[in-house]
Amino acid sequence: MSSIDEIRNARIKKLELFKDKGINPYPAESNREISLKEAGENFDDLEKSKETKWIAGRIMSIRGQGAIIFITLNDGTGNFQGLLKKDVISDDKFNFFNEVVDIGDFIEIQGSFFTTQRGEKTMEVKNWRMLSKSLRPLPEKWHGLQDVEERFRKRYLDILMNPEIKNLFEKKAKFWSAFRNFLKKENFLEVETPTIEVTTGGAEARPFKTHHNDFDMDVYMRISVGELWQKRLLAAGFERVFEIGRVYRNEGSSPEHTQEFTNLEFYAAYMDYKQGTEFTERMIKEVAKETLGTLQFETHGYKIDLSPKWEHITYIDTIKKILDIDVLFATEKEMMEKLDELGVKYEGTNLERLTDSLWKYCRKQIVGPVWLIDVPKLVSPLSKAKTENPMLTERVQLILAGAEMTNGFSELNDPIDQNNRFEAQKKLINEGDQEAMMPDSEFVEMLEYGMPPAFGFGIGERFFSFLVNKSLRETQLFSLMKPKNLE
Repeated sequence: MSSIDEIRNARIKKLELFKDKGINPYPAESNREISLKEAGENFDDLEKSKETKWIAGRIMSIRGQGAIIFITLNDGTGNFQGLLKKDVISDDKFNFFNEVVDIGDFIEIQGSFFTTQRGEKTMEVKNWRMLSKSLRPLPEKWHGLQDVEERFRKRYLDILMNPEIKNLFEKKAKFWSAFRNFLKKENFLEVETPTIEVTTGGAEARPFKTHHNDFDMDVYMRISVGELWQKRLLAAGFERVFEIGRVYRNEGSSPEHTQEFTNLEFYAAYMDYKQGTEFTERMIKEVAKETLGTLQFETHGYKIDLSPKWEHITYIDTIKKILDIDVLFATEKEMMEKLDELGVKYEGTNLERLTDSLWKYCRKQIVGPVWLIDVPKLVSPLSKAKTENPMLTERVQLILAGAEMTNGFSELNDPIDQNNRFEAQKKLINEGDQEAMMPDSEFVEMLEYGMPPAFGFGIGERFFSFLVNKSLRETQLFSLMKPKNLE
C-alpha cells in the first residue's frame, strides 16, 4: 500500500501533465447547468429530450472496464453516475482521463441522460473538464475516519464520507430555524448584541480575557447571549427581543460542555415566569417535533417523552428528598460534610458554590422532562425574588436526562436589590471565586431609569445534543482542537 506522501507526489506529477497541455487544473469558472439533485429529480424529462447538459461534482468512485469507465459524482445535493466510453468521448480525452483523474477530484462532465440495463440513472459523457485536482486520497468508503480525534480535525472528510453526519448538521440547522420562526411568529424582534464586553453578565462562568489595543484595556468574550444588553432594549421600548449567538466560557470540557457554543436568549416584557413556563414548553415541543418529527426519543440512556404536560418540582424539596439536607438553612460545614460523604468534588467553599454542587448531584438522578422551580436567591443573582418567600426566586429550569436544558426567570428590575446582589457577587470575586458574576454599574443605572416586568429565557445547543443523543462536541461542526505540535 502506498504512503500518503507517495500518493501525493504521484498526483503532483499529474499536475504537470495538465500544464504540458496548457490546461489549468484549478479554473475559477464552471459550466455546470444543473445540480445532481435536479438531474435526478428531472431525469425522465432529460432522458426523453436527449438534451445535452453539464453537471459537476467530486468523484467518489471510479470503475473501469477497458474502454468503459463508470464514475460517481457528488456535489453536496446528491450523487449521480457518469459513463465514459472511449468510442464516444474520443481516444485522447478518454486516455487523458485515465492518466490524470483520481477519486476525490472535482470535475464537470457534459452529456445526455439514459437508463442502464440495471435501471441506473446515468449520463453518457461526451466531454469532461477538471475543476479541482485533489492531492490527497479520500478515506476508504467503507471505513472512513476511524480515529475520533482525526474525525474532529478533518470534519470535512467526516461529513463527506458519512451521510449520517451531514444529516445531523442539517437537523441542527432546522433546529435553530424552528426557534427563530416560532419567536418571529410570536412578534419577537431578532437583535445582535456585543460579544466583547467590559464586564461579563448574564451567567456565572469563567470568561476568556483579552486586550483591546485601541482603548488599552482588558475586555472579555461574553458568557451569555447579551442578557444585560437585551434587558436594556426592554427599557428602550422594545417589547420582545431575542438573539441566537455564540457564547464563550473558559471552563473544562465534558460531553455537555465546550468552551464555545451557540445559545438562544429571549426577553419578553409584561410576561412573568409562570406565563413564560407555559410559553416555552409550547415552543420547545414545537421545535423538537420540527427537528425530529417526534416527541419520543432515547438519549443518554433514558427514554424521553416530551408530549405530556411537564411536572413541576421544587429545588429545596428535591434536594431534601434525595440527600436529607435543607440547603436554605444548612451551614457550609454541613454542606461540605454531605459532599464529602457523597464523594463529590467541589470548587469553592462558599454557600453559593456548595449549594450548587449539591443540586448538581441531585439533578443527575432526574429523568424528566420536569420544570424545576423555587430556586434559591443565593444562586440566582438576576432573578426576581418570590413575594411569599424572598429566599427563593421566580426561576424555572427544564431538567432532562439528568441535565439542565434551559434557564428562565422573572427578571429582577429593582435597581437597589440588583445592586445589593452585585455587591454580594463582588465579595465572592474578592474571595477568589472565578465564576461569580461581575458587577455592572451601568446596568444598575439603566434599571434606575426603569425596566418593565419581564421574563427572560435561555436554551442552547446542549438541548439539540440531547435530542440527537450525542455529546455536545459531536454536534459542533468545528470544535476547538489543540494543534498537533502542542500535544
